Amino acid sequence: MVKLLKYLKPFLGMILGAVLLLFIQAMCDLTLPDYTSNIVNNGIQQGGIVNAVPNALRKSQMEKINVFVNENDKSEISKDYIFIDKSSKDYSYYLKRYPNLKYEPIFVLKKISKTEESKLNPIMGKAMLEVSGIDKIKSTAKNGVINFNGMNIPSNTDLFAVISKMSGSQKNKIIDVMNKKISGLGDNMITQSAAPLVKNEYKALGANTDKLQSRYIVKTGIAMLIISLIGGVCAVAVGYLASKTAAGLAKNLRKSIFDKVEHFSNAEFDKFSTASLITRSTNDITQIQMLIVIMIRMIFYAPIMGIGGIMRAMGKSHSMSWIIALAIIVLLGLILVVFSATIPKFKIIQKLIDKLNLVTRENLSGMMVIRAFNTQKFEENRFDKANRDVTNTNLFVNRVMVTMMPAMMLIMNGITLLIVWVGAHNIADSTMQVGDMMAFMQYAIQIIMAFLMLAVMFILVPRASVSAGRISEVLETDLSIVDDKNPKSFDMDKSGVIEFRNVSFKYPGASEYALKGINFKALPNKTTAFIGSTGSGKTTLVNLIMRFYDVTNGEIFVDGVNIKEASQHELRDKIGYVPQKGYLFSGTIESNLKYADENANEKQILNAAEISQSMEFIEQKPQKLKTEISQGGSNVSGGQKQRLSIARALVKKPEVYIFDDSFSALDFKTDAALRRALKKETSASTFLIVAQRISTIMDADQIIVLDNGRIVGNGTHEELMKKCSIYREIAVSQFSEEELA
Repeated sequence: MVKLLKYLKPFLGMILGAVLLLFIQAMCDLTLPDYTSNIVNNGIQQGGIVNAVPNALRKSQMEKINVFVNENDKSEISKDYIFIDKSSKDYSYYLKRYPNLKYEPIFVLKKISKTEESKLNPIMGKAMLEVSGIDKIKSTAKNGVINFNGMNIPSNTDLFAVISKMSGSQKNKIIDVMNKKISGLGDNMITQSAAPLVKNEYKALGANTDKLQSRYIVKTGIAMLIISLIGGVCAVAVGYLASKTAAGLAKNLRKSIFDKVEHFSNAEFDKFSTASLITRSTNDITQIQMLIVIMIRMIFYAPIMGIGGIMRAMGKSHSMSWIIALAIIVLLGLILVVFSATIPKFKIIQKLIDKLNLVTRENLSGMMVIRAFNTQKFEENRFDKANRDVTNTNLFVNRVMVTMMPAMMLIMNGITLLIVWVGAHNIADSTMQVGDMMAFMQYAIQIIMAFLMLAVMFILVPRASVSAGRISEVLETDLSIVDDKNPKSFDMDKSGVIEFRNVSFKYPGASEYALKGINFKALPNKTTAFIGSTGSGKTTLVNLIMRFYDVTNGEIFVDGVNIKEASQHELRDKIGYVPQKGYLFSGTIESNLKYADENANEKQILNAAEISQSMEFIEQKPQKLKTEISQGGSNVSGGQKQRLSIARALVKKPEVYIFDDSFSALDFKTDAALRRALKKETSASTFLIVAQRISTIMDADQIIVLDNGRIVGNGTHEELMKKCSIYREIAVSQFSEEELA
């Protein structure tokens, strides 16, 4: 997988953009539970009161608060509040907000920083709770008497005046007793406990507290909506960038594989089957494409969510952090089990897909043979077995993977129940707020979902890694035939001269030589023919000229240059090749003939078709040269396909023609007419003909007889009939003695 990362280089900008957007989206998603917590804690439970620092206080209430704060705190409070009465210039402004100002002067909070506010919050919160505690003592009066500090005093006594007149030690003792009751509460719980007191104070001032609550909830809700929209826009943008990156990578990989395969020699094609190369170019690249989309979307997003969720959850409650640890351990165990069960199957699946493609391709290509031999049932069973193997393996993987979702849901629901159970006890103990428990629950779900995303990645990465390995195997295959760094140019004075000097060749991995000690020279305006029994090495010999394989020993020269030292493009540009099995491409007759020279005009095409004896069936077609040709030329006969292949080579007008048993599909009459036309029209070129029929090569200037990879005869037909027994045996098997005479 790492080997393919270099192909992501053109998309680095998009990936970085996606990562940035994912970070923004993750921050949005991680922020929402806090807002939910604020709505529950501040908006619902605290009635829109955010902290324990009132915006306004009655003078009498401020005096009570000052009783319970030390001199430093009193100084802190006095500098943050201003006194407002009927003589103040802002009196009318504050009267509208606090109508009861007309009855009693108030203290109004100045505009202070968040730091200053957070510093003042615990001071005011504790003081207001202590004031509330004293007020509650009065409510416990029995028979007009209350018990205060171990003393029974009349219930109408001003306790705040009593406390303020106490000595420092007595006052501190009372404050310490009250602080012990409050000290168990955290800052959030102090704020929550003080919020109703702040709200009551606002009511006492005549302010509309209901409006305060609704304003807070609406404001927070709008903020959540904006954050959600930002997160949604980021998600869409990331999806677009991920898809564009994955599609671009897939396009580049397909192009790279195709370019690489185009430079394969036959040795490389022997290593990779056609079905396997098709699978690697389609299914394997699709696996990579799908992984890239999900990876950009999840592999960066999940860690941010997971780590961010853990940090924020612990910020809500350290005491419940063990629940998160438990969830992670269980999740990792589940992922490990699934991971170990599915990874070995992924390599098997891709090989089974190769096999399925191979069987399918063979069946479709050989359908006529299958029907001719009535082996449909056998082929159905063969396909069914390959199909069943793929299906069963995929089913096993899917059955294992499908257990993940219900297992994840079970873990998620179990963790939720555990959080509610533990959180309820913390709320009862006043160590946690309801909103914080809800936020903790949401963070726990986000953490589990992050691990679920990673689990999906753990499943996809091994499968994609197998595909990446198969793609890399093609891309990193060392070509057995490569051009020289400084290729030589061909000698223009030796146009079409081919020479074999002691050439020997054996196929990669083979122990026996296919050709041994081959020496001959083919000249322009001459026809050199090759004949021999099946497997004697005729096709191998002409393949060496085209550099489909490189010689094992010896040298091949074309126009005075060793073909290993020349450019493959220039070499093949000099040769018009007609393969043993004619192949046509989907398109028209004209497009197939122009395949040799895209700039060929109609006159050249018609001339080539005339020489190749193709005009007789082209003229019969309603659309003539515009007649459609199916893939592989399946809608024309074998002889027509062969003649069109010859016409295609003629359009090229090369210096060398190689006909690899290209006349075998032609009848004797067409064969003879074609050879006469070829000799007349292309006499200046070098002709190399591989043939099985003596009649095709009887007029050749040089006939080379091959047997078991060696030259056993070289000469004209007459010479070989006299001195080469193998040639004579082939001739006698095809003609009677009278015909040969």
